[in-house]
Order: sequence, then structure tokens, then C-alpha cells
Amino acid sequence: MERYNFREAETAWQGVWRDRRSFATVTDPSKPKYYVLEMFPYPSGKLHVGHVRNYTMGDVIARFMRAKGFNVLHPMGWDAFGLPAENAAIASGGHPADWTYANIATMRAQLKLIGLTYDWDREIATCHPEYYRHEQKMFLDFLRAGLAYRKESWVNWDPVENTVLANEQVIDGRGWRSGAPVERRLLSQWFLRITDFADELIAGIEKLDRWPERVRLMQAKWIGRSEGARVFFRLGGPDVAPGEKLEVFTTRPDTLFGASFCALSPNHPVAQRLAARDPAAAAFIAECGRLGTSEATIEAAEKLGYRTDLVARHPLDPAWELPVYIANFVLMEYGAGAIFGCPAHDQRDLDFARKYGLPVKQVVRPAVEHDGAAPEIGDEAFVSTDGIIINSDFLNGLSVAEAKRLATARLTELEAGFTTVQYRMRDWGVSRQRYWGCPIPVIHCPDCGIVPVPEADLPVRLPDDVSFDQPSNPLERHPTWKHVACPSCGGGATRETDTFDTFFESSWYFARFCSPRSSQAFEPRDVQYFLPVDQYIGGIEHAILHLLYARFFVRALKKCGYLDLEEPFAGLFTQGMVCHASYQDVNGQWLFPEQVRDAESDHPTDEQGRPVTVGRVEKMSKSRKNVVGLDEIVESFGADTARLFLLSDSPPERDLEWTASGIEGTWRYVNRLFRLVTERLALLGPIGAAPASPVDGAALETRRVVHRTVAAVTEDLEHFRFNRAIARIRELSNHLESVPAQSPSGLDGSIQREALETIVKLIGPMMPHLAEELWRHLGHTELLVDQPWPAADPALLRDESVTVAIQVNGKMRDTIDLPRDCPEDDARAAALRSANVIRMLEGRPVRKVIVVPNRIINVVA
Repeated sequence: MERYNFREAETAWQGVWRDRRSFATVTDPSKPKYYVLEMFPYPSGKLHVGHVRNYTMGDVIARFMRAKGFNVLHPMGWDAFGLPAENAAIASGGHPADWTYANIATMRAQLKLIGLTYDWDREIATCHPEYYRHEQKMFLDFLRAGLAYRKESWVNWDPVENTVLANEQVIDGRGWRSGAPVERRLLSQWFLRITDFADELIAGIEKLDRWPERVRLMQAKWIGRSEGARVFFRLGGPDVAPGEKLEVFTTRPDTLFGASFCALSPNHPVAQRLAARDPAAAAFIAECGRLGTSEATIEAAEKLGYRTDLVARHPLDPAWELPVYIANFVLMEYGAGAIFGCPAHDQRDLDFARKYGLPVKQVVRPAVEHDGAAPEIGDEAFVSTDGIIINSDFLNGLSVAEAKRLATARLTELEAGFTTVQYRMRDWGVSRQRYWGCPIPVIHCPDCGIVPVPEADLPVRLPDDVSFDQPSNPLERHPTWKHVACPSCGGGATRETDTFDTFFESSWYFARFCSPRSSQAFEPRDVQYFLPVDQYIGGIEHAILHLLYARFFVRALKKCGYLDLEEPFAGLFTQGMVCHASYQDVNGQWLFPEQVRDAESDHPTDEQGRPVTVGRVEKMSKSRKNVVGLDEIVESFGADTARLFLLSDSPPERDLEWTASGIEGTWRYVNRLFRLVTERLALLGPIGAAPASPVDGAALETRRVVHRTVAAVTEDLEHFRFNRAIARIRELSNHLESVPAQSPSGLDGSIQREALETIVKLIGPMMPHLAEELWRHLGHTELLVDQPWPAADPALLRDESVTVAIQVNGKMRDTIDLPRDCPEDDARAAALRSANVIRMLEGRPVRKVIVVPNRIINVVA
């Protein structure tokens, strides 16, 4: 039996597609468009099979939609700035650019190995000056529009990577890349006003009906819209200015009469002022700085406070004084960096009050009382808002909602507060203290202040001659690049040495793909045609960081006249991870899978025959070496085998376990398909010939199976059910293998051709090289990739028979199988022959028989 020569076939067909520019895309408003995009990768080195799953999914959709007649845009590029390149340069003594471009070349070659439909003419790299000069102009336009600004603020500082991190990049108090505990520092930073679009971003979530619900909920929670009140407590104590007030945001003004303390963030200006004269306060604040910065870490930590010598006067009763604490659980980034504590109705406040012996006064009782009294507050706060106000002066007897309105009205009347909306999301800090990033295009002049770089001088390029012999930002130490004449006055000035957060580049790259060689960021005709992205594919880990920033960015660009777009991604799919068992030798060192013998047996060993410990199945990771190299798999089994296994072994939204037995089984199926077609070529009818008439028996059943498979696979691909689509194709191939190849019991040659051509078309998106090879074997000279998607014949999707219910005087008594659309007289006769009907009639004459074709027969007696 002939084996499929995948090496020869895959190389040949990739060359044909390249030479014919099969996947080049042009703007053509006369055709319907479809833009499919996988989140572009960071060029960190060689790809392994775990990287390839989402690219394969995108490729299946691109090929499928192309066959359905769409003008498909499917581009690829590189998210090429970032600290790993700097770290590699430090380790090797090389340059980040050399490391980055070498990795791009390696990964590009690997992606081409698996036959993806990328339009490589549109390739971009965010580290190229012709890319980042456009984002420098965008930033200057944001600056003019008031969407960018600079201020001194407390930031998350990664002491290993020596740079600022956004709140979203701090995971459990540690840097998202380095894993180092994050510190707090006060620095001057550049920000983008993402909060200006908070309401739009919240409202837009409702329209993203082709996004996973989980992602939509994560974004809504991160934005965190809260309605409440700003409340002012007058401060008293040493060094307090006359009339000085403490501002607090609260969502529960109805509980003001239950207040027992106020608390400041360690970074609050009042706390910092106290620390300057109180060493104990300064020591407490320093200890808070070591706690970490993430909300999860702070929430899990013990609630600690330092009692200051200040008091806060209650806004509704000036004679009522509350102690003021500095507390480790109060965030400067939320509200005004201060709270009032109501222990009876907030669990965090209750824990704090119990620790420091503060009063706990209940001011809300359940709406339905038990035994005529409110339950005691013990170790759990009563946090329900379904209650009645008590112990609260003029608010007594009101519902929580009514009390909120009345309390806020009284605060407004007393000029002690007002209604407001607060967001959990903060403005986006985009400054990073590193070299390998896009330079921020401003100049600092001692006389003129902040001066934008003139547009004619863009791009501000990174200098090549930098040194990484010290851990700080090389741009800050550069002897010449940093120093420049002020564009406004001509005097001596310095460049901004911070570079952009790399999420800046990835927030607009999808639009650049529409016209990647244009001298302007976007050609209006191109972006109006291709955007939004119809199907975006990537990991759930980007639900907040990248996806939220991109949604903000298109709104900011719209405000500045770049785009007329509300949302960047109409559809989103978040794929599962590819996992593999991990292995350790007798010394606890991690081993690559290829270093393990009999890996799937009960007694695996290393190359020296020593026992190996098998760890859990987890996400492929270079650090644990549980990766399977893409090059090795393509060399051993071919690209199509890898593609099919990645698509077929698990639903695409779930994790997939890569196993040697799994890929070997897939390879066997690839060869079965090859033989199924090539061994029947001599029996096939001419191309385009209609099946001989009449078609019945096994021939008719085969045609039904073929067309039902077409309908089912089409629906599965439309809904990202790749594994189900492949299962249906395997069922079809099993059916064709079960039918004898030769007459008299075999199929008509034209029916065999129809069946084999259909299965080849159906496997085209998943196994494109094998499909092209088999299409050629079937006698076709045109490319399969240019063929339309097969259409199911509706007549062949219908069952030959239907089950019809029989009623006697309106009550169901039996069911019978009838030929579909059988004549009414035949249906009546069949119903009257039913033994159950005869028994129920009990000899009574039949007055009428009502037939609802293919559904119900009602016998009236």
C-alpha cells in the first residue's frame, strides 16, 4: 500500500500557494469581507506545538470562509518590543534588536511550515520605526485632545525588571513576568484617560454578543461602575488646616450613622504628612508597602491599622468625632483613598473593628424581623441591602434605597457631600523605564516645560549604541541621544527617556494590518472595509489587559479622527491550552519529553536508564521543559497530522493533552484517508458527471450520508466545533470504507467521485496539504483552495420515513412510521389498521380521519 509522502506534498503545495499568491488580499468592496485574526505572538524563540493551536483554529476559519465566497483578511505580525529582549541582551552581550529579528525569522519559517493562509505581504513588527512612528503621532494627538497627561503618582515597581507595571500586570502582588514582589514608588508617569470612556466601555459590553460571557463579566468587573456619594469629614488635630476635610467615597451613605472610624490609604497625602512628623506612622506605612499591591493580596491579608492623633467629625453630626487610622487595606487608587468604617455592615470593617476594640453599631435590620428584633452582629456583618434602617435619626424606618437618596440629599443640603459615580478602573499608566520600547515623543525644556516632538521629526528612533552594564534604563544614561534642542525656544533640553508600555503597540495593530505599507496609520478605504475584526482568537489571560485597552484605543482614535469604529473585535474566541506531562530525573532536573524513554508506560526512564518521575499534566512551558517541538513533529508526522490532532482531540475552548499515542493515531488516520481516495481512482466516473439514475439502495444511502455530513460539518465550523466536525468526517470515511469499492454491490462511479471529492473538500480547512494532494489525484488541475465550499442538497437531508402520531378523539393512542409525504389515503388506511386504534374504537363507526402530513393523524369516532 502506498504511504502518503507528506514531506514532498507539504513542501510542494506551500510553494504553489506562495508562487500563485493564493492568500494575498486586496480591498474589494464588491465582495463580502471576513477578517480573522489570532493574537499576534511575542518573538521569544522557537515555537512548540502548544503555540500553534490558536493559529490552526484561525486558519481553519480563514479557509472555510474563503471557500464560502468571502474576501478573507488573515494577517500575521510580531508584538516585538518588551523586556525579554533586554534581558536576553544583558545575558548574551548582544543587542535586543538582533535577538528580536533573529527570533522573528525563526518563528516565521516555522509558521510557514504548517501551511497557514497568512498574507505575508502584510507582515508587521511593532519594533520597526515605520510602525511605531504612527503610534508616536497618535500619542501627540491624544496629548492635544487631553487624552494623555503626566502626573506624579504611586506606581507598581518591579525590582527585578526595573520598570513600572500597570495594576493589571501585578498578579498576587508579583510582577506578571518576573514573579518578583512588587514595590510602591512615587514617580512622574504618563497616563491615558481610559476612565473618560468608562461608561462607553461598560455599555459596549452588552453589544459584544459573540464574546464569551466570562470575558464580558471580567471586563465589567474590572471597570467596576459604582453609584454612591462623595462625603466630607472635617478633620481635627495637630497640623490640621482650618476647614480641612477628608473626602470619602461610599456606595452606602445609608449606613453613615453606623460609622465608628475613618481610615486612610498609606499613600494618602494626609498619611504621608503624618509620617513626616511621626516615625511610628512612617514605619507602619513602610510595612504596608511590603505587603504587595494586588487587591487579592490586600484582601487576604490581616487587616492592620495605625491610629493617628487626628479625628474626623461626622458630616451629619459635627459633635460626633471618629478616630482616624492609616490602614493597610485602603487603596489610594479607589475613591479618594479614604473610607469611613461601618463595621456592622461591612465584613472588612468588622474584622478591623473587632481587632482594635471599636464600636459596632447596627443601622440596618432585615426587612423581615425574627422574634420582633434585629439579629445580633457577631462575627459576620449584615451586608444585605434588603433591609430597613434603624438607629439612624431621620433615616429610621426607610428602605436601604430610600435611605441612600435621603442621606445624599441631606449631605448635599449641608454641603457635606454629593451624588457621584465611581469606577474601579484607573487611568492607564503607559510609562516604562526601559530601552526596548517605543520612545515617548516629548521633550522636557527647563523654560518651556513639556514640548511635543514636531511631527516632521517623527519617528523618534531608539539609539543603537546602548549599554546594558547597569540595571537602570540605558536611555537615561545615553551621552548624546537624551540631549536635544528644545523645538520651541532652541535652548538645551532632554528627551523623555521612558518608553511606552508594550500594550500600547498591541492596542491598534489589528487596524494597521488593513493598510500596513501606507504612509499614514490607516487608509480610510481599507479600515472602513475590513474593520471590525470578525473573528479574534486568543487566550483568556488577555481578557482585561489587551482586550480592554484595544476597546479604549479605538474610541480614543475615533475622537482624534483616525477611525469611525466603536468596537475592534466583533467576535472573540478564547482557546484552551495544550498540556503535557512533566518529567524530572533522579536529581530533580526537568527533562524534555524526547529525553524520556517509554514515557507513557508505568516505568519511564531517562536516556541512561534511570527512573523518571512523571509530574502532572499542565500547560506546556519552557521552564518545565514539557514542550514538544513543532519542527520535530512536522518532520516526523507532517503539518497536517499536527493540525488535525490539535483540532480533533478536545473541544477548542478546553485544554488539550498532547500524547505520543494521540499523534501516532492521527497519523494512521491521515494515511487511511490517503488510501481511501487513491485506491479507488480507477473506479471513479468522469469529473462533473451526474450519478446514474435511478439512485436507490446503498447508493442513495451513501449520498444521504455525504450530504448530511456536509450540512453538519458546515454548522460545526460556523460554531467553532472543530472536534465535532472532524468526528463527522471520520464517520463519513468509515461509511465509505464499509461500502465495497467494486460492482455489483459497489457504488456507481459518479457517486463514488461525489463522495470522495466531498470528503476532500471537507478536510481542506483542517489538512490543506493532504486535501490539495488528493484533489490533484482526483484529476483536477485547478487548486482546491480556490474551490467553493460544498453545498448540501436539502432533498437528501430529509429522512425517507417519518414517525406520525395517531390520535383517537384527540388522545394519542399509537405511532407509526410512514414514507415522508405519503398520500393522505395511504396515511388514513395505515392509521385504521393500527391494533391500538381498532381496540380504542370498540366497534364504533369512524366519522372522520384528519391527516396533518408528516405529523399527526386524528381519528374521530
